[in-house]
Parts: sequence; C-alpha cells; structure tokens
Amino acid sequence: MTALKQLLNFYINSSIHVALAVSSLTWITLMEFQIPFDKSLLFFVFFASVTGYNFVKYFGLAKFHHRRLANWLKMIQIFSFFCFVLMCFYALKLETKTLLYILGFGAITFFYAIPFLPKHFFVDKQQNLRSIGGLKIYLIALVWSGVTVFLPFINNDIAINTDVFITAVQRYIYIIVLMFPFEIRDLRFDNLKLSTIPQKIGVKRTKAIGAMTLIVLLMIEFFKEELSVKRLVVLVVVVICTLLALLFAKIEQGKYYSAFWVEGLPILWLGLLLMFN
Repeated sequence: MTALKQLLNFYINSSIHVALAVSSLTWITLMEFQIPFDKSLLFFVFFASVTGYNFVKYFGLAKFHHRRLANWLKMIQIFSFFCFVLMCFYALKLETKTLLYILGFGAITFFYAIPFLPKHFFVDKQQNLRSIGGLKIYLIALVWSGVTVFLPFINNDIAINTDVFITAVQRYIYIIVLMFPFEIRDLRFDNLKLSTIPQKIGVKRTKAIGAMTLIVLLMIEFFKEELSVKRLVVLVVVVICTLLALLFAKIEQGKYYSAFWVEGLPILWLGLLLMFN
C-alpha cells in the first residue's frame, strides 16, 4: 500500500496527471471537429505540459535548495529532463507556424515563474506573473484554452470558424470553474493580496458563480452551427460532474480531492467521448 501511495504521489507531483488532462482536452478538440488523430501534437502537448508545470512548480525549490534536494525532487527533475527532451523531439515534427504560436504560451509559462518586472506590480518578493493579484487563474485558463483548442487547427492547417471560437470560450470558462476547488483549498495558504476569487467574494459566492458559469457554458453550445446530440449529452454529464465537484469542495478537503479527482475531469470527458464513438 505504501508503494502504491508513493507511486500515486509521484504521478501527481510530477505533473503527469495534469498533463494527461491537457492532452485529453486537445484530443477532445480533434474529435469534436473531426480532425485526423494527430499523435505528434498530442505527445508534444503532454511532454510540454509536464515540462512547463514542473518548471513553474519547482523552479524556486531547485533554485534555493539545489545542493540538498530531497530524493523525490531529484526524481522529478530527472523525469522532467527526459520529458523536455521528448518535447523537443515531437516539436520537430510540428509545423513551423505551430511552433511560432507555441512560443507565445511558452513565454507566458516562463514569466509565470521567473522574476522580471518591478516590485510594485507584485504581492510578494517573487516578482513573477504568478504573484500578480488576481491574474493566476486567468493566465492558466488562457494557456489551456489556447493550446487545447487552436493548436490542432494551426498544426493541421484547418480554417478556424465561429464554432471554434465558441469552443475556445467554453474551454476558457470551464478551466476557470475547474480551478475554483483548488482556490478554495488554497485559502489556508494563499497570500490575501493574491486576490483570488474565493478570497474576494467568499466560498459560497464562488460556488454560485461557478454554477451559473457552467450553465452559460451549456447554453452557448446551442449557438454552434454543428450541434451533435452525443457531444451534448457528454457535455451535460461533464458539467454535472464538475458542478458536484465544485459544490462539495471545501477548505479542509482531502489531499487528492482537487489534485486527482477534480484534475481528472477532462480525462473523464475524453473517456466518455471515446465510449460514445
């Protein structure tokens, strides 16, 4: 049991789980718009997600404690290095314009962790985008929606229509709602000046806004020119699961509640679509 728990912790802490979530959303886009299965793109998104997330999460730790890193952090660093190499390998298989598009999101990820602006912009001494009050959740949603929606079209040279933009808006607001349980959990630890949504309006109102936002997400699905009954049914199920995850979220939540179960909802979404197809 201890070995399984250690394996689960490594799976979560090394960002494999979140990378699978991002890759799942990308695959969902391929399926929704009937884009041919793009293995190189999916592998790139997965390895880039692991590399980016681990860079953001562990940059500070590696910077200040590199001489006596804990064994788990050393393992994650080694794993991240191999993921970075594989990310570069699959990047070479992508179109040039895709790589140029990705550079923008790579820059956001880099400056999310690296100090680069004057101190008066920030709530603490980190001086990175992560420390700007109220910005974190919107940056994450921007990167996730930009990568998982538009990247498949750019790499496969397919025109972007109105339905694609509607999907991007849905994906953006879905990621924001998906982040709410994490922000509720982190109320115990976050600096009050970070101005997260639960900090500003409280847990109950955050859940209410999340519920209303999910309803909006469902409603704008009907504005698409091509409406699939199967995709709609799956979307309704995913929205209900996400709503329940939000409603049951609390400050004193279990270790794996957000990090595993909530983070795994995009994987569930993909699994349901694959079952229906």
